[in-house]
Amino acid sequence: MKCRHCGTELKLPLVDLGSAPPSNAYLTEQTLHAPEKWFPLRVLVCEHCWLVQTEDFAQANELFDAEYAYFSGFSSSWLAHSEHYVADMVARFGLTADSHVVEVAANDGYLLQYVKARNIPCTGVEPTASTAAAARAKGIPVVEDFFGVRLAQELAAQGKQADLTAANNVLAHVPDINDFVAGFAKLLKPQGVSTFEFPHLLKLVEENQFDTIYHEHFSYLSLTAVNRIFSANGLTVFDVQEHPTHGGSLRVFAQRSDTGQQPRSARVDELLQREAQAGMLNADYYTGFQAKTDQVKNDFLAFLLEAKRQGKTVAAYGAAAKGNTLMNYAGIRPDLISFVVDRNPAKQGKYMPGSRIPILDEEKLKDAKPDYVVILPWNLKAEVMKQLAYIQKWSGKFVMAVPKLEVL
Repeated sequence: MKCRHCGTELKLPLVDLGSAPPSNAYLTEQTLHAPEKWFPLRVLVCEHCWLVQTEDFAQANELFDAEYAYFSGFSSSWLAHSEHYVADMVARFGLTADSHVVEVAANDGYLLQYVKARNIPCTGVEPTASTAAAARAKGIPVVEDFFGVRLAQELAAQGKQADLTAANNVLAHVPDINDFVAGFAKLLKPQGVSTFEFPHLLKLVEENQFDTIYHEHFSYLSLTAVNRIFSANGLTVFDVQEHPTHGGSLRVFAQRSDTGQQPRSARVDELLQREAQAGMLNADYYTGFQAKTDQVKNDFLAFLLEAKRQGKTVAAYGAAAKGNTLMNYAGIRPDLISFVVDRNPAKQGKYMPGSRIPILDEEKLKDAKPDYVVILPWNLKAEVMKQLAYIQKWSGKFVMAVPKLEVL
C-alpha cells in the first residue's frame, strides 16, 4: 500500500487489531440473522510525511450509509464545546449576518444550530441521510453529499463561498485526504478561515488510545503531517489549539495560501517542535504500540472472566465506535457483557456490530442493577459517572478498560 498523501510505499506498522465490521454498522433484529462483513484492521505509518493510516480495505460508502447511527447531539459536553466554539469564532473573526459559515460533516446540526441562533447564514454538508434529516429538522440547510474539490466548486459557483468553515472530527474520516483538503481552498473566500478538529496522534500513542482506531478513521493525525498535507493542497496553517475533547484533540486554523493574511501564531512552531522532540519523526516512536494494546486487551479479558467466575454481572455504557473496537479486538460477546446502554434512540433495540451485544435504554440498567458498568466512551468519563451516579445505591462500580484497567 502507498501513502494516501505522498504516495510513499508503506512498510512501518503501528498496530494490527485483527479484523472487525464497520464500527457504526449496528445490527437490527433482521440483520442479526445474516452474515456480517468484516475487514482487516491494520494501521501503517508513512516514514516520509508521517501520516498514520488504516490499510485500504473498506470504502467510504460502506461505512457512511443511510442508516449511519452516530449523532453528535447526544453528548452534553460536546454540545457545550460546540457552543463555545461558535462564540469564540464569532468574536475572533467578526462574523455577522453578512457572513456565511459552512460546516463539513454537519451531522445532526449540533454545531450549526448555534450559528443559526446568532442569525448568521450557514450551510451544512453531510453525506449520511439519517443525520442530515436531523439537521434539517433544526432548520439548517444541508447538502447531502461527500465533500471534496468537486462539491466545493459547485458551492462556490452558487455563491456559497465561506467566511468560516468548520470540520470537526472528519479530517481523519476521508480516504482521499488531498482532495478533501483542497476543497477548502476552493470554498473559502479570499480572507476566509477554516478550522479542523481531530484527535491528536501524540495522545493516541502516549495514552494508548487504540480503541479510537476503526475503519471510519482512515488517518491518525499529527500537526506535522497535517501541516504538510495542507501546504500541498492550497492551505496554510496559522494557529493551533489543544483541547481535551476525544481524549486530547487539536483545533487547527488554516487560510488560503494565495490570499490569507492571518498572522502565524507561535503555537504552531512550538507544537511542531514538541512533536519532533517526542520522536514522532522517528520509526522507533511507533514500534512499541502493539504490546501496549495487547496488554489492555489481556487485562480487560482477565477482569471479565474473573467477574463471571464470581457470578458478578457486567453491563456497559455507550455504544460508541471506540467500544466496538475494544469488544471485537478482545473477542467479547454477551456472555461476558450482557448489554450496553445508550441514550441515542437510533441505537436502542439494535446490537453492537461483531460482538452482537444488545443495546438498550437506561431503564434496563436500573432494572438489572449490574455489579459493574464499563464506560466505553472513556473520553466522556466524568459526564457518564455523573449521569449514572445512582448505581452506587446497589454498590455498583464503574470500570474503565482504556488506557488501562481501572475499577472505580
